[in-house]
Amino acid sequence: MPVITIRGKSGSGAPEIGKLIAEKLGIDYIDREIIAQVATMLSLEEHEIIAKETPPYTLRGRIGEALQRGYAAGVGIQGAYLPVWQIPLDDNRYIEALGSFIKELAQGHSAVIFGRGSQFILRNHPLTTHISVTAPFNTRLKRIMEAKKLSEEAARKQICHSDNMSREFDKRYFGAEQEDPANYDLVINTERISYETAAAIVLETLKLSTV
Repeated sequence: MPVITIRGKSGSGAPEIGKLIAEKLGIDYIDREIIAQVATMLSLEEHEIIAKETPPYTLRGRIGEALQRGYAAGVGIQGAYLPVWQIPLDDNRYIEALGSFIKELAQGHSAVIFGRGSQFILRNHPLTTHISVTAPFNTRLKRIMEAKKLSEEAARKQICHSDNMSREFDKRYFGAEQEDPANYDLVINTERISYETAAAIVLETLKLSTV
């Protein structure tokens, strides 16, 4: 099975679609929250003990192995799961750690990886499909207002902040425009299609691309 990267702006539905794809394929879904949660468990003092107790074929075990290799190599892997706005933009070790970490997770395993520049880090990874999910601003605004019970003004500020930080992240670390369709194998607009339909389109694309 392939590795799939998926990204999309806040309110586009990218995380929901990514989880559906992973569920239907029976593979891991990896996002910043999962990485942060497991990395917190694998503190510098405890990571060796926890890793010994964690089978490497589980998602937690694979993240643990990737973190251990980062520690062993002297790479500042601790920053790999920081929120974008907490990352020092001049920290070259950050992108080295993040790249090593994501490649390690994708090595020999199938997974859906959400964001973190994974589409650029795994650009040349074999059997990798890169998906971008989009939707008009007003559609995204309505979804965020409903999902998070926010006023229009609060939702608008949250979306703009998230969009700006994400755009700056890709431009600064990868020299790339995240909206450039040439960076993806498939771009899906969820304005008029459901997340289930979007996931089905991705699965059909994977099926056709392996023929």
